[in-house]
Parts: sequence; structure tokens; C-alpha cells
Amino acid sequence: MIQNIPEGVDSKFRLVLLIARRAEQLMRGARPKIEADRPTKPTRLAAEEFDENRVRWDYGAEGGVLEDADPDASADAESVEEEATV
Repeated sequence: MIQNIPEGVDSKFRLVLLIARRAEQLMRGARPKIEADRPTKPTRLAAEEFDENRVRWDYGAEGGVLEDADPDASADAESVEEEATV
């Protein structure tokens, strides 16, 4: 488990929130960024990802974990936006 707060994370509270958000992404089907030898709970897996600095995050609007976008999904979103503006 995490012994030290990763670089850039300003508090234990933020770290807990980030791990929870990443665990939620994993439960919804996001691919793990590390391989586990055996089945691992999403919260433990998320904590290990943060411990190994494998997760990108930012203070942005949602202030949480950034998941790499699917190129096909962004193309679909752009076409929907274009249809909405016409």
C-alpha cells in the first residue's frame, strides 16, 4: 500500500479521492495500468497504480484522474457537436 504521498499530490485527502475515482474507472471497465498476479480489488489496484506513478491527474474542472481518451469516441463526439450546431 502507499507509504508516501506521490509527488504533486498536496494532501492525503486528495490522494484518497483520486484513488477512489480511479477505482471507479476500473470498475466501469477501464484497463489497469499494471498487471496483477492474482485478482485484485479495484481500490487496491488503483492505489498500486498511484504508488508506481502510472496515473495522470490534474486539478481541472473535475479535479481527478485523467483516462486516455479513445480516438473513436472523440471523433463521434465531434460529429455530434457539429450536428447540434447546424
